[in-house]
Amino acid sequence: MASPNILAYLMLFVWPMVSWQLWRRLDPARALIWTVLGGYLIMPPLTVINFPIIPDLDKTTIPNLIAWCGALYVARDKVSFLPEGRIGKALILMYILSPFATVLTNTQPLYFQAGSVQGMKIYDSAAAVANQFIALLPFFLARRYLGTPEGMRAVIEALVLAGLWYSVPMLIEARFSPQMNVWVYGFFQHDFFQTIRQGGYRPVVFLPHGLWVAFFALMCLLSAVVLLRDTTAETRPKAVLIALYLAFMLYVCKSAGVAVYALCLTPLLLLASWRVQVLIAAAVTVLVISYPILRGLHLVPMQQIVDFANGFSADRAGSLQFRIDNEEELLARAQEKALFGWGGYGRAFLHDPITGQMTTIADGAWIIVMGTYGWMGFIAEFGLTGLPLLILGRAALARQGAVFNRYTAGLALILAANMVDLLPNATHIPFTWLMAGGLLGEAERMRRLRLAQGHAVLGRDVRGGTNKRTVI
Repeated sequence: MASPNILAYLMLFVWPMVSWQLWRRLDPARALIWTVLGGYLIMPPLTVINFPIIPDLDKTTIPNLIAWCGALYVARDKVSFLPEGRIGKALILMYILSPFATVLTNTQPLYFQAGSVQGMKIYDSAAAVANQFIALLPFFLARRYLGTPEGMRAVIEALVLAGLWYSVPMLIEARFSPQMNVWVYGFFQHDFFQTIRQGGYRPVVFLPHGLWVAFFALMCLLSAVVLLRDTTAETRPKAVLIALYLAFMLYVCKSAGVAVYALCLTPLLLLASWRVQVLIAAAVTVLVISYPILRGLHLVPMQQIVDFANGFSADRAGSLQFRIDNEEELLARAQEKALFGWGGYGRAFLHDPITGQMTTIADGAWIIVMGTYGWMGFIAEFGLTGLPLLILGRAALARQGAVFNRYTAGLALILAANMVDLLPNATHIPFTWLMAGGLLGEAERMRRLRLAQGHAVLGRDVRGGTNKRTVI
């Protein structure tokens, strides 16, 4: 693979300046969205600036850090790093600090006949903690700026607009093969063979893999469906055309997984009530967080899933079986250090006993996190991602005076779909944290509103001379 050209490295310095202007010209909510989403879509993948001591600067860390700087120095705001609830506080502390325990339990190298894998060092824990904190910056900022119905709508509208814009390079690559990253940044970011599908190509543009583009296209389509349900008679034809066009772009991505997600979620977004949508998102979250336990107990019908996939494509079924076989081996490996994991440097993988070369691969975020940081890391990352969906689901289940809006419910389903996709793929991106943080902020706002309404009702009862306590 060729090295990134000078433009790729220049872009790492240009995007902070672009983002700074976004923060000066837009309100904080939209500046945050476009700083994170724009950097994810435009900046070069696999291009890193390494400075001593500080974490690597790339398309993930740079937008996150500049968004934080925009909040501090342009909006001149203070951002809280801890949610209101005890569980949220515990999960954040666990997510940021658990790498210390991972390092301390993995200081010994792994030795093989003709090679070795180094042990973890204290420096690794400091770097991991810094990276974990930077990864959560969109979560913290979104909780502050997007936790309102208006913020939810801004996220939905941004996804539709970004999908329409990104469809241009996607169509070019679907016709001429994935070359945008080569033309602009001088290198191809993955295995070109994996872009060939069904006699054509699936786009990659500036993302790590075609699967990432496909899931982005799914988020854009689902967002368009959310807006479609909110249109007036005059604007409905335009909204229908946009949704159909983004559905076509999803087809262009040639990914069966996201097609299944779209077929399941689109009817829900069009027909189900907001409360039902939130309840389904919460139920999906529970299943995803329970997935490692279900896999370990062999309660997931993996063979039936492979047989189902084989009915569509033998090649896809073979690829799925390969993934499952690797996950079984990696899950057994992870259970050897179940609590804090094996740490970095590929220690969580199986190795050739002679050469020390890795003999397994991992695709799903769940098995990568389990192997690297153990149950502590998995519960922290997946629990924190799904926490707002569980809080919203509890309110919907209890009917605690919760009045959900279409944007909150729609974004909840999109985040739930992202969590499902973390099982086969590692698509936990900065925008995932942004959606989770925004939804948590909205869930906390709704809770404060319910409490205020409950106190107001209780106060009226007391002034009226009754002893009735009304619980909202």
